[in-house]
Amino acid sequence: MRHRRLAWVAAAAALALVAGVFVWRSMTEAGMAQEPWFSGYADVTVDPPYDFGGTALPQPRNVTLAFVVADASDPCRPTWGSAYSLDAAKDALNLEQRISALKSKGGAIAVSFGGSVNTELAVACQNPESLLSAYRSVVDRYAPSTIDFDIEGDALLNAPAGERRAAAVAALQKEKEAWGGRLDVWLTLPASPRGLTDDGVASVDQMLAAGVRLAGVNIMTMNYGSSRPASQSMLDAAVAAAGAAHDQISISYQRIGTNLGSAEIWARMGLTPMIGANDLPGEVFSLDDARGLNAFAVEKGIQRVSMWSLNRDVQCSAASPGGQASHVCSGVEQDAGQFAGLLAAGFGGRLR
Repeated sequence: MRHRRLAWVAAAAALALVAGVFVWRSMTEAGMAQEPWFSGYADVTVDPPYDFGGTALPQPRNVTLAFVVADASDPCRPTWGSAYSLDAAKDALNLEQRISALKSKGGAIAVSFGGSVNTELAVACQNPESLLSAYRSVVDRYAPSTIDFDIEGDALLNAPAGERRAAAVAALQKEKEAWGGRLDVWLTLPASPRGLTDDGVASVDQMLAAGVRLAGVNIMTMNYGSSRPASQSMLDAAVAAAGAAHDQISISYQRIGTNLGSAEIWARMGLTPMIGANDLPGEVFSLDDARGLNAFAVEKGIQRVSMWSLNRDVQCSAASPGGQASHVCSGVEQDAGQFAGLLAAGFGGRLR
């Protein structure tokens, strides 16, 4: 019986390998194949600035720069966090030189639009041509291969803005491809243990219907509030959210006539926890949770793992005022860069 069981195990492993090769080949033929990657978010406007060249950043040095939003006084003008124009970020934050130094060491960047505060460009800028121009100006300036849209809060509820965003992104992606380039587009959306919200699903549908070639949907496994039962751990909530979102994303593709297998859906997904103390009381994503989420992501063939944020990946020297989550430390005992190291294990791909 033991030898027969081992034979079945070997056969199952062989089938899994064949299935993985088939998925990889099908994605290669579609132009999507990429080694799974890790890229933590770095809040560009936080002081002190995150050190792209520091030893705490795992190899390869992928960084997702956050967040490009609308200027409060000029709705179609892109800014970093509504605090710095693109020119001001070059001068005051030395941003472009820091990006160049990162790339010289084999690193790469993605640029993220949106976030939980300030106003995403598609919400503020209601002229389609101006919106496209705003997105284009950012892509032309920083030359990222990957852009990310972190859509949450009021921006997620704004269906007309979603339509504008999808149309502009589709046009920008086609422009890049017409010149022989490539622009990978990710949607980053809030999730509960029950998966994406209805508005999150609608955002995916808008992008696909507009013809955007989505590289993937990245779910925020954080700040669950009352959607997470007290008996459910942060890790278990993240796993539940991923499973439910997987099924929702599959249905979104079916709505445009594309039937994808389970492994292909996992390969179009990302997971992003908020490390340490989350914004809501009682929610703490621990180092053990990071280990567990990484193991789950590796097992499922998740394409992307990120975290909020690289700025916070260090132990606090003092408690945050009022018990609020800090912008510059995690709120748990840890070594510098430890969350990034744990979450990045097995995700050695470089951003395109």
